[in-house]
This record gives sequence, C-alpha cells and structure tokens, in this order.
Amino acid sequence: MIYDITHTRWNCTYHIVFIPKYRRRVMYGETKKDLVEIIKKLCEMKQVNLIDGRVCIDHIHMYAAIPPKMSVSEFMLYLKGKSALMLFDRHPEYRNKWGERHFWARGYYVSTVGNVNEETIIKYIQEQEENDKLEEARK
Repeated sequence: MIYDITHTRWNCTYHIVFIPKYRRRVMYGETKKDLVEIIKKLCEMKQVNLIDGRVCIDHIHMYAAIPPKMSVSEFMLYLKGKSALMLFDRHPEYRNKWGERHFWARGYYVSTVGNVNEETIIKYIQEQEENDKLEEARK
C-alpha cells in the first residue's frame, strides 16, 4: 500500500517484535485487552498505520507503516515509554512489582517489509536511465 502525505508518496513498512522485561508471561486477560487499546491509540497519535499486530503472552508482533519523517527507533522509544506509563496507570500492581517505567525489555527486533527486492530496484533505475536517453534523443 502506498501512503500519501502532502507531496510525498511512501511505503515504509516494518515487522517489529518486542518483549516485556525478563520476558514475563503477563500479557493475557485484561492486560492484553488494555495493551491492544493502548498500542492502537499511540500509533494513531503518531500517524503510524498499524496494519496488523498480535499481543502474545510474552511478546508483541506489529506490522506497521511508519512515516519516513520518523525513524523506527524514535517511534519505538515513544511507543514503549508511553505504553508502559499508560499500562501502569491502569494496572498499578505492575508498578509495585517491577518498578516504575520498567515494563518493557531494552531493544526490539525490526525488519523492513517490502514488495520489491534489490534486483527489481536496480532494474528499475537502469530502465529510467534508458528512458531518459530515449527521451533526450527524441528532442
């Protein structure tokens, strides 16, 4: 899918996986429902399109389109920080158990998702050059 922001068209999609600290198996029931709601809301606030996602018992998978003006690391810092605070507001028992602001483990996994490979891009660029030469010859 191609996204459009005034004068810019983009398709920057990522598969992101992150875990709670010590890979605690805590994301079920009410916590799971709250995390789904919180993550959707935070993505919306940053204009990140959450294409798909799953909250598993000890990790989260996201397939998201992040605007090119924002780095993945900037978005993840925001998402993990704000979601932990919002979760602690809804579940104060976690704050007492694990300390304030320490719900998520450091780091995350990220991979780009695309529908073109390196070979396709190189071929496209070469064809553009050939098209320019043909256009120039017509003039």
